[in-house]
Amino acid sequence: MNTAFEEIVSAEHIGSDSNPFGLGALIEKACREGLPEARRDGTKTCLLCVDMQRDFMEGGPLGVAGSLGDAGRLARFIYDNMTKITEIAASLDTHSPRQIFHPCWWRGADGETPAPFTVITAEDVKNGLWRPLYEKEKSEEYLEHLEAGGQKKLVIWPYHCIAGTAGFALENQLSNMMHFFSAARSSDIKKIFKGTLPATEFYGIIAPEYDPGGNYANRELLDELRRCDRLVVAGEARDYCVAQSVLQICEAMEKEKKRPEIFILEDCMSCVGGGTESVSAAYAGWAARFGLHIVKSCEDFL
Repeated sequence: MNTAFEEIVSAEHIGSDSNPFGLGALIEKACREGLPEARRDGTKTCLLCVDMQRDFMEGGPLGVAGSLGDAGRLARFIYDNMTKITEIAASLDTHSPRQIFHPCWWRGADGETPAPFTVITAEDVKNGLWRPLYEKEKSEEYLEHLEAGGQKKLVIWPYHCIAGTAGFALENQLSNMMHFFSAARSSDIKKIFKGTLPATEFYGIIAPEYDPGGNYANRELLDELRRCDRLVVAGEARDYCVAQSVLQICEAMEKEKKRPEIFILEDCMSCVGGGTESVSAAYAGWAARFGLHIVKSCEDFL
């Protein structure tokens, strides 16, 4: 590569509002690299970047501790594997203020909205501790569904990734590298928008947490991923959106003979909640069940 890593990514600006590099100049440099077009790759490798958005960076309203380091290592991974990655897919959490996991959806018995990170249960609603201001029946049904599954409870998150705001955008230095790759390899970034449904969370990239009619599953994306030989996964947060994305993909392809080999970049994702040991145990279980490879970004596995 003629362009040095430091000419694309400024380590001191990761997570910052400012970006010392202009995208136009970066794309011009990328086009002059003369790298082979991605469509000619004999082995198709997709890098899936889950929700690497500014609001999830440290200092953001839903900042994940460790995310700045994750973004820097992921940018370096792309640079070091520029001719081994065929395409990059980037999911984008896409919200509006009035959604079931945001404070303004709810009112307490005292007339106040819930504080961020409040957990609301079906029993709380039945006892009048909290009441939904919108879609009452759907809200109650959703809480009951979550608790029946025993996997999650409704967490009230800080307002985050509101479509059109600065916090919705990709972290800017990682974005530099992703778009440099796109121009250098003639490979468009696939941007996946998720999370617009008001009365359910949408952690995984394939389907929302509750979709009784099966109307919102992203089957087109699954078909695209099936055509990959290797799928590399990174992003935020390790215990929510990355975990659910990995599980949804693996379960959808579990019984298929032709499916991509999946690698989890464990040093390019961090947890937003506690219980990191239980999260690690979950990934280890999926590695055993689905044949996942849990690797570090500095390892030579491609």
